[in-house]
Amino acid sequence: MDAFADRLLAWWDQHGRKDLPWQHNRTAYRVWISEIMLQQTQVTTVIPYYQKFMDRFPDVVTLATASIDDVLHHWTGLGYYARARNLHKTADIVCTEHGGEFPLGVEALEALPGIGRSTAGAVAALAQNQRAAILDGNVKRVLARHHAVAGYPGERAVAEQLWNHAEGHTPQDRFADYTQAIMDLGATLCRRSRPDCGQCPMSESCVAYQTDRISEFPGKKPKKDKPVRQARMFVLQHEGAVLLEQRPAQGIWGGLWTPPERPAETELADLADELGLHHGQVHDEHIAPMFRHTFTHFHLDIEPVYATVARPADEVHDRDTGWRWHLPGSNEAFGLSAPAVKLLASLDEFALT
Repeated sequence: MDAFADRLLAWWDQHGRKDLPWQHNRTAYRVWISEIMLQQTQVTTVIPYYQKFMDRFPDVVTLATASIDDVLHHWTGLGYYARARNLHKTADIVCTEHGGEFPLGVEALEALPGIGRSTAGAVAALAQNQRAAILDGNVKRVLARHHAVAGYPGERAVAEQLWNHAEGHTPQDRFADYTQAIMDLGATLCRRSRPDCGQCPMSESCVAYQTDRISEFPGKKPKKDKPVRQARMFVLQHEGAVLLEQRPAQGIWGGLWTPPERPAETELADLADELGLHHGQVHDEHIAPMFRHTFTHFHLDIEPVYATVARPADEVHDRDTGWRWHLPGSNEAFGLSAPAVKLLASLDEFALT
């Protein structure tokens, strides 16, 4: 066995995590859900979401037949909502094209929406008894430091080097244990900040540690100033309910519900006209301080506008038009954007009559 894998497995046998929720009753479905949730999200954050998600969608058929609103509702707060939309699409494909069973092997798994090479490798290794390498964020950090691979892992040439190391170290047996072990090493010892090198089983062969260059690896993403955009969100209330608009399926917050977002120059009267409301039906306008929501590629500065609607137009009540009145606290099954969650939580501060 590769010396790297041998030492790693010996460490994991004694110190590895073996009681995470997705490690019990390990199936391709359960591992897939966990791997998608763990993208960009820490284990401690994921665990309660995973447990609630599995309670509601215990198998791929239940997920495939659920409404996208219900799926997004159970994803609200995790962010990166394209992950949830792809879960729903993949579940449907698995049921309609694969008889409810996940296809076997990395190549077949990678053909499904939202499943990249590393996620496919994790499902194959952990649930399908297939030898497959992974390269998630934790593994990139471990391998970049151990082999002193310079450069940002998001660059193709650097990623190829790391994949070569990942493939080379994956053993011919115990690959499921190895896969969990290398993820655990990155999560518990080889952390991004304050790594515990003194306890690491790889310290003797880790080039970064031996040359006192831990902080250099992995290379940082080149800094690039994010553009700033501005918008207004209109929090319209009627008898305690708030008007929400469903976002288009594609684009930011795709399929989620949010207070109407309009260009920064939009006035309340403009939105009233759009909704077919007389200007006298909308009153008590209050413009609150702007807050910032940051996406991967830009910042969005949002100016909330609160107002009361005396008599909502009939068409605004019709859910089929992409609008709905939502009573905060009712726990309706649909997904909310992060700004929507923030603004609904602010209603007590800006209570209107």
